[in-house]
Amino acid sequence: MTPQPKAFSADLLSLLACEFGADLLLDEAALAARSRDESGLVRQPSAVLLAKSEAQVVRLVCLANELAGQGHAFAVIPRGAGTGLAGGCLSPLGANGTGVVLDLSAMNRILDIDTQSLTATVEPGVLTGDLRAAAKAKGLFYPPDPASLATSTIGGNAATNAGGPACVKYGTTRDYVLGLRAVLPTGEVLRAGVNTRKGVVGYDLTRLLVGSEGTLGVITELTLKLLPHPKAAGCVAAVFADLGAAMRAIIAVMTRGHLPSAMEFLDARCLGLVGDLLPFAVQGDESALVLIEADGDPDQVRREIDGIAAICRELGATNILPPATTGTKEGEAGREAIWTVRRSVSTRIHEACAVYIPEDIAVPIGTIAEMVAALPGVEARHGCAIFAFGHAGDGNIHLNLTAQDEALRPRVEAAAVDCVRLALALGGTISGEHGIGLVKRGLLPLEIEPVSLRVQRGIKALLDPQNVLNPGKIFPSEEEEA
Repeated sequence: MTPQPKAFSADLLSLLACEFGADLLLDEAALAARSRDESGLVRQPSAVLLAKSEAQVVRLVCLANELAGQGHAFAVIPRGAGTGLAGGCLSPLGANGTGVVLDLSAMNRILDIDTQSLTATVEPGVLTGDLRAAAKAKGLFYPPDPASLATSTIGGNAATNAGGPACVKYGTTRDYVLGLRAVLPTGEVLRAGVNTRKGVVGYDLTRLLVGSEGTLGVITELTLKLLPHPKAAGCVAAVFADLGAAMRAIIAVMTRGHLPSAMEFLDARCLGLVGDLLPFAVQGDESALVLIEADGDPDQVRREIDGIAAICRELGATNILPPATTGTKEGEAGREAIWTVRRSVSTRIHEACAVYIPEDIAVPIGTIAEMVAALPGVEARHGCAIFAFGHAGDGNIHLNLTAQDEALRPRVEAAAVDCVRLALALGGTISGEHGIGLVKRGLLPLEIEPVSLRVQRGIKALLDPQNVLNPGKIFPSEEEEA
């Protein structure tokens, strides 16, 4: 049963309504819309502030501090579009009640795209896909491409350091944030970073705030690095007899001088769900699909794609979709058809299963096959089904742990912990790009040593002495640590 939210006092709600007027949302529909993200958790807030300016953010955070000093603490929970998978934008339970969700989606202006300096200045509510489109219109490229780029916000991407398929070549969101403005948990406004490609003055507070999941500051403006837009892109899809063969091909591509812009894989169970979208039949119960893309100059892309396809044939590909490159309507349609297969996996898994727990472990590239080979044992121990797919180029494996009966959820949750422990034993990490939030905070001590955990808690306490900003996220509770 979902815990019931702790009600705010009528006086507090009245005070907030006087401060923020119509931008303070209290109706059931508004609260319900901000009570969930893609994690499956539900935490209804007591109020929502649909912020329109940095000044409103400052005022809300200052009020939270003032009232905390008077014994009437409430939490401030930053939120973008709610596309996260870790419960990071949901209201906490406990000492600070459920709090006020600070919805930043209305701060959605692209303030500037500088074609001379190759930078963009944006508010946090700008959709990632909208920025990519605006940059492309000026011949520029913003590379980070999380799966939710059409609906996720730049601020949310920065808060979680979002990645995506392109990070094998281009890196994650953190690599493109040159500077930012943020409201600290005390209500002070901080300008961090630079507008230049280099800058080593003082501690790098920008990189500290990016990926901090809204616990150390509320980002209100970002200066982002852009690149010249690639003139062409090409894609190869190859089927292998098993995942081991697929991973050997991936490693061969990377060690023979190629630098793809994306390297994705689907295991046999995923192919069973989306194989009908492929233009050829997939033979074999253990088959795996590899999707590899390259971008750059058109001639270079053609050479890269031909070379990658040749490596796949050499390493035993049982079927290869003819390479598809941009530049023609047919080539673009072929490339999009390949990516449709990849994008359809999560949706079909979710639709097919009553219980669905997404994990995003990352392991060293050379151990992907070993990690996936251990999954049948996890399934047997816990009585669940695991779908494996993800970013082969950087070792980020998306494990979707499932069951057909809600009563089996505890088993699936235990299987998820088992998978995390396997990843850590291989030198991996519990989260490659989704973050920790509420969902994984109890697992943090499995990876973070006590000294590091103490330092990180100290940073949080230093910047947020009254624990008003997104409390209850990332760090385990005393009960979870026990």
